[in-house]
Amino acid sequence: MHAALTGASGHIGASLGRMILGQGRDLRVLARNDRRAIEGLDVETITGDVLDPDSLIRLCDGADTVFHLAARISLAGSDGGMVEKVNIEGTRNVIEACLKCGVTRLVHFSSIHAYRSIGPEEVIDETTELALGRDEFPYDRSKAISQKDVLEAVDRGLDAVVLNPTAVLGPHDFKPSRMGETLMNIYRNRYPALVDGGYDWVDARDVAACALAAEKKGRAGEAYLVSGHWRHVCDVSKVVSNLYGRKTPTFATPMWLCVFPAHLVLAVSKITDNDFNFTPYALKTVRSHRLISHEKASRELGYAPRPIEETIRDTIDWFISSGILDAS
Repeated sequence: MHAALTGASGHIGASLGRMILGQGRDLRVLARNDRRAIEGLDVETITGDVLDPDSLIRLCDGADTVFHLAARISLAGSDGGMVEKVNIEGTRNVIEACLKCGVTRLVHFSSIHAYRSIGPEEVIDETTELALGRDEFPYDRSKAISQKDVLEAVDRGLDAVVLNPTAVLGPHDFKPSRMGETLMNIYRNRYPALVDGGYDWVDARDVAACALAAEKKGRAGEAYLVSGHWRHVCDVSKVVSNLYGRKTPTFATPMWLCVFPAHLVLAVSKITDNDFNFTPYALKTVRSHRLISHEKASRELGYAPRPIEETIRDTIDWFISSGILDAS
């Protein structure tokens, strides 16, 4: 069975591509300049991106399943409109290419941030309202709109399912990702203090395995939350310390002390055109989306996230073995 993949150079894409090849399947990937994640893999590479419809036709032609992961992530804002262009317009281009090429199934990767933030004691599931309002953060709204577009395309004959992962860790993080950088900086003890908050952490390999299950068993027109385990960042730091016998950050800075510096960083990011990790939006993310149910994915797709301790160990071991992280 022939599979096609956008976002193959990203974290989840790197794991998913390897799993697809492990099934003995042919794999065609869409790639731009950064090809570290696919170097040495037996894949057919199409040069292009999701804003180039012709390259998407070449990617989707003859494909049975298309896995769409390519996205633009920003903690600072719209990135000059690129967040909306890549996440909304790019996804619409993928939809049209799949319809034109008669793709059997589209597995679209959205995000937990496609759903509105709700009270800390309320459980987020697939019935939670999408973040479609004009006052939503650009990344959140772009993922909500693109998710809505994919599900509405089912009425046009597209067989599509949506996955909503949470904060991703795990091996094969070649770039590395923001979460991977955070974990390495904890290992290096580079933070004087941590922020008082946490994430629902999920392993990239578990997300990839869920995608393959969704390809076979997911119901067309349905979304599936792919969450893992919520842990405070200090708890993650303690796991790293216990696993490797290292000194890691232990103090959590109260949120009220972080607000002004975060706004200052945001101003600098807009002036310098850099996307920093410490922004008001980043502070919001560590205080929201805490109770996330993956019951639907477990029931219908057999999804079961592994222990967070295993993910942390495997992630850091991979960074060390790849030469990205100095173990000393």
